[in-house]
Amino acid sequence: MRLLNKVVVVTGATGGIGQAQCRLFAKERAKVVLADIDEQKGFKLANDISVAGGSALFVNLDVSSESDWDSLVKITIERFKKIDVLVNNAGIYRTESIQEENTADWDRLMSVNLKGAFLGTKAVVQSMRSNKVGSIINVSSTTALVGSWRGGAYGASKAALLSLTKHSSIQNAKYGIRVNAVVPGPIETEMISKNISDPEGRALSESRILLGRLGSPSEVAYAILYLASDDSRYVTGTELLVDGGLTAQ
Repeated sequence: MRLLNKVVVVTGATGGIGQAQCRLFAKERAKVVLADIDEQKGFKLANDISVAGGSALFVNLDVSSESDWDSLVKITIERFKKIDVLVNNAGIYRTESIQEENTADWDRLMSVNLKGAFLGTKAVVQSMRSNKVGSIINVSSTTALVGSWRGGAYGASKAALLSLTKHSSIQNAKYGIRVNAVVPGPIETEMISKNISDPEGRALSESRILLGRLGSPSEVAYAILYLASDDSRYVTGTELLVDGGLTAQ
């Protein structure tokens, strides 16, 4: 029970990695706040967790909206009295090259992937500082570290997220707040389904990974669990790679 009595907010909770986190955290006895724009999936996930004996609350959240964040913090504090952990997990993935990208989609992606994490961090820090404890985990990507033939906006947003992690860790350490990033490689989720929908595309993705396979959402969730728990109480400002050896080459 590594998260016993901790209150954990997870954005993008209904996605593949988000759901894996929420289910795992609930098993570890956290009180989980599921934040997402998909109400149907969000309420169902919260119900599934509750039926299984966990504690879960769904809150509709557009991570790019400051007022939505203010509302989420208010609801969470009223319900659970505190916020111990925030996982900035919400993200949009696009495969258009830089030359093919348009400004509207670029702005929307940055608004969710980067601005969302900025607003989330800003929103929860006040509560965490008052309690002198907290853990913030930003979910980045190996596209922040290496380039590829597809995408550009996504990688740029995830690279900026690593910088946000460093700055946030320095500015909040004296308040007992740790800020870290998890950096997944290719994970088998709906988000990258287009890239691996055919055998050739899957083989190409797997050929770049030392361990020879795509990762699973649960493998990322366990890495985030480590950073959320007191097991990592001496860890801040770091990047935890969960990429099967992709970036070791």
